[in-house]
Amino acid sequence: MSSPVTYRFRLARGFLQEAEQDASLGRWRACVAHAQLAVENALKAVIALFAPVPRTHAPTDVLRMMLEEGDIPQTMRTDVQELVDIVQGLDLATIHIQTDYGDETHGLTPWELFSEEDAREALAIARRVVAKAARLTQEQGGADEA
Repeated sequence: MSSPVTYRFRLARGFLQEAEQDASLGRWRACVAHAQLAVENALKAVIALFAPVPRTHAPTDVLRMMLEEGDIPQTMRTDVQELVDIVQGLDLATIHIQTDYGDETHGLTPWELFSEEDAREALAIARRVVAKAARLTQEQGGADEA
């Protein structure tokens, strides 16, 4: 059986791979959705180093709280803060909802909300977060496949 860290990285890598495929096929909404899930699961892999992973689409909030409460060792605080900073400005929970349901208030479907530029930006962030989180968890010995 795999550890929670390894499991989350398997999810993150699978979603990142799907985001890459979606981008190559011009499926912008799907690319953004899969990139969001890759980021979410990579961040949850970091959380899993220290605590049970909560059911949330906002793992950056959890990491911020863990930093504030001193739940993350001093030797890792800078790296974890960098991960949070990379995702700064992304509301992962809102992106998750929009990629599934669109914007009902304005009558926009998910496919109308996301452009190629949105997809490329989401994919770039996902690549950075997955790579950095993988290095971080490997250094801590928390993932056998990260």
